[in-house]
Amino acid sequence: MKIAILGGTGQVGTILARAFHKDGHETIVFGRRPPKPAPWRTEQWNPANVDIWSKKLDGCDVLINLAGRSVNCRYTPKNRKEILDSRVESVRALGRAISTASRPPTLWLQASTATIYAHTHGAPNDEVSGLIGGTEPNVPDTWRFSIEVATAWEKAFDEIPSSRMRKVKLRSAMTMSPDRGGIFDTLLGLVRRGLGGTSGDGRQYISWIHETDFVRAIYFLIERDDINDVINLSSPHPLPNREFMAELRRAWGTRIGLPSAEWMLGIGAVFLRTETELILKSRRVVPGRLISGGFSFTYPGWPDAARELCQRWKAMRQQGPR
Repeated sequence: MKIAILGGTGQVGTILARAFHKDGHETIVFGRRPPKPAPWRTEQWNPANVDIWSKKLDGCDVLINLAGRSVNCRYTPKNRKEILDSRVESVRALGRAISTASRPPTLWLQASTATIYAHTHGAPNDEVSGLIGGTEPNVPDTWRFSIEVATAWEKAFDEIPSSRMRKVKLRSAMTMSPDRGGIFDTLLGLVRRGLGGTSGDGRQYISWIHETDFVRAIYFLIERDDINDVINLSSPHPLPNREFMAELRRAWGTRIGLPSAEWMLGIGAVFLRTETELILKSRRVVPGRLISGGFSFTYPGWPDAARELCQRWKAMRQQGPR
């Protein structure tokens, strides 16, 4: 296959490009900055200059759009505009590019986020019965903003005509891999320093997916031409923060993990220039359509996933930089 990944220079894009390249597929990764050396083909792109790069999408079998400014920042007015515009503009630019292609991709997999669902400690959110968030009582402004971004992102995608291709929205949970700088690396860093205890009251659910199952799910969606619209990419077993961190400490082999009260997280977020939403919002998301479609998870539960990730994290550091 010929696969194009827009915004593919981050953690998730690298995971996919690495897997596709290893399996022998022609892989093109597009990024906004000048490309760095990689085993796969890399290209620079700018949504404002569609004519320059659009022809490179012609003939691709699969288009995966991950483009969007990182949300790991303070939600200042400037950052909010960049977060929203980078997502909506990339979708619209790709729509314009595909409209002129002589052979457009047969499948467009569009990134979205599990954050679109409501904060809940109750019933899990699947694609059919899941409640879109933003109207919960006393929901913080930063949480409402994230949902507004996700909603606008998906709306822009829905507005692209689908007569020439199959379209799927990927409401992804946190993808766990041992790569440097990823979410697992960050969480394990806390555990290794004795700080990986409960955050807040510990009741908030963490939805996650192991990188192996993330890649396998993408292949599953490529192969299943009967699946479109919305897919939750998450393990079937989200866990409350308290249990999630306890299992990670157990997998690493440490018993000590200092807890962080909500006020402490608020102060820490200011110094780290991020938002506590990433830690305190309860994301209880399950992959209803993957399961009903017959997808089988290699790592459905966090204890086994955490042990495998810890083992690979150690092996990668012993081998040196990756």
